[in-house]
Amino acid sequence: MKKLFPCVLLIVLTALKAFPQGGVIILEGNYQGKNLYIQNPYGSGGVGFCVTEILVNGNITTDEISSSAFEVDFKPHKLNIGDKVEIKIKHKEDCKPKVLNPEVLKPKSTFEVISIGADKDGTVKWSTKSETGKLAFAVEQFRWNKWVKVGEVDGIGTPTTNNYTFKVAPHSGKNQVRVRQTDYSGQPRLSKPTDFPSDVPEITFAPVKASKDINFVSSGDKPIETMYEIFDQYGNIVKKGFGSKIDVSNLPKGGYFLNFDNKMGEFVKK
Repeated sequence: MKKLFPCVLLIVLTALKAFPQGGVIILEGNYQGKNLYIQNPYGSGGVGFCVTEILVNGNITTDEISSSAFEVDFKPHKLNIGDKVEIKIKHKEDCKPKVLNPEVLKPKSTFEVISIGADKDGTVKWSTKSETGKLAFAVEQFRWNKWVKVGEVDGIGTPTTNNYTFKVAPHSGKNQVRVRQTDYSGQPRLSKPTDFPSDVPEITFAPVKASKDINFVSSGDKPIETMYEIFDQYGNIVKKGFGSKIDVSNLPKGGYFLNFDNKMGEFVKK
């Protein structure tokens, strides 16, 4: 029996070489209502096509894969828009198929705003419909002559009515906020801005020539918190945050631009 063992081992190794396990391409995403297209080359021997099997969420498809290009039809799998999808493309080891449109599984920004509004304290509420994938909403506030991202809320991603809430820090005077989504295309989808007044008093800062701290105050020199940004003379942002005081002791001497409340100013670091 011992003499037969090397022969048996040789047969097993030969069989493994003759019938390789092959590879698997795995795609994950959300169903967006469109099918997947796959380019399917021949194996290296020129006999038979590369793809051996397609599974959608663990279920073998009935798609005709014996062709140079074929379509993965999602309709038989009874998926709803936004449902999670996992596609396994099994193929021979000596070749590799190509997915021609993988972007159809990526969430696309399709939301429609039903309503959006905000209270005096900065609580923003909005309702949407027609979402087809989970994408984050960026909450933006108009300050310093530009739209500034002040937070993010995860999207629910379903076509039904979805409700969201986020609290921004109001500045003095009229405030404007909006929400934005950006999908794989890089093109943002925006809501219309909504306005709201606030009870925040007018804010000033001091001193204009600072060696250690810059302080934000309201009328009567009362300390008050605000969002702020500091830029150097080359337009590089060097500090940003929220508070009633900024430590500028570690900044090099020179002139700086200061954005705060809904205003823009300048100061000198001594």
